[in-house]
Amino acid sequence: MRLSRILATTALIAAAPSAALATNGYFSHGYGTKNAGMAGAGTALAQDSIAAATNPAGMAFVGSRVDGGLEVFSPRRRYGVEGGAPNIPGKTFYLAPGTVQSENDAFLIPHFGYNRALGNGHSLGLSVFANGGMNTEYSGENGGTFGAGKTGVNLEQFFIAPTWSWEFTDGQALGISPLIAYQRFEAKGLKAFGDLELSSNPNALTNNGTDEAWGYGLQIGWQGKLTDTLRAGLSWRTILEMEEFNKYEGLFAEQGGFDIPQMFNAGIAWSGLENHWLLLDVQHIRYSEINSIGNPMMPNLKQAGLGDDQGAGFGWDDMTIVKLGWQWQQSNEQTWRAGVSYGEQPIPDEEVLFNILAPGVQEWHFTGGFTHRFSEALEVSGMAFYSPRKTVRGENPMGPGQHIELSMSQVGASFSVGYQF
Repeated sequence: MRLSRILATTALIAAAPSAALATNGYFSHGYGTKNAGMAGAGTALAQDSIAAATNPAGMAFVGSRVDGGLEVFSPRRRYGVEGGAPNIPGKTFYLAPGTVQSENDAFLIPHFGYNRALGNGHSLGLSVFANGGMNTEYSGENGGTFGAGKTGVNLEQFFIAPTWSWEFTDGQALGISPLIAYQRFEAKGLKAFGDLELSSNPNALTNNGTDEAWGYGLQIGWQGKLTDTLRAGLSWRTILEMEEFNKYEGLFAEQGGFDIPQMFNAGIAWSGLENHWLLLDVQHIRYSEINSIGNPMMPNLKQAGLGDDQGAGFGWDDMTIVKLGWQWQQSNEQTWRAGVSYGEQPIPDEEVLFNILAPGVQEWHFTGGFTHRFSEALEVSGMAFYSPRKTVRGENPMGPGQHIELSMSQVGASFSVGYQF
């Protein structure tokens, strides 16, 4: 494939970044149809040119190929409020009792990958993939969630990962991906936090339209064969240093800062049963290192305004996710996959108020998938997943005696085409 065609395809995907995905916090449960069909397990076993999203070293083992796909994703998010005594003076903030569901519940998310084997163990590739999950839109009826009409946020992110990989000896490879990241954000309905003098810049707090930011980082990895039936892999992604959201410097800590946290992956893949692979991955995401995500709401909101260096954030904890995947090569033409993953959700009970905007509470993901090969060159893959409803309940930190409940469930499916050349 000519370089101009690759760049054109990348540009098309870049024009339609992710609105939401099956989420561990706001990171996807898996990248690419094959990987997602095994609940994201794949640090030790690469199978397509989206592999760099998990472990750039894996690109050394996928050969020359191009992959493209589309996911249909449906999250069902809602919050409920019980109790409360409105009209109490001071900086209290009671919400209207009742249950409200987010209006957005269907999204399309593309992915794309390209890899070329150059000889002598070297490969060059390009993976384009997305993150999401922080997308909510609550009705403006009865004044809206925070008394300022329609309320919600929309965070969209995508990543371009040019990748060099090198199989430096038989079955052992290293890989490196300089990451280019793009994200955009919009917030609505938060005016009340400015009216209560809780923002360092009320004019850059809410309802300012979409803001954009570019950034960069690095991901490195190793993947290799330990025995005839056992493979292993490791990868590390740095913090992605992003431009500030200037239109929302009165909302996010550090004057609109919203860097993307670092992430670690480790995995093994065992093929001791004929025609079967069993995979085990552990992923760790350091949300707490990013002030706008990890800073707690209280006591920070009492000590600094929203947007200050130590301003309130979403209070997210770090996440560690365990992923188990299975693959069965039924025949030369047909492959089946399944997977399950679990990670304790990142939102503490005392952080429920702000996280009405971003209820990233999912813990379990159950997945299944397949690949059908039509020829030596052409294959199609499919995947479906279900993430059961998870609920987090806690007291409103600005409204003593009032309780807020966040919940979400998710379903989705993806389809992709792969071509080897």
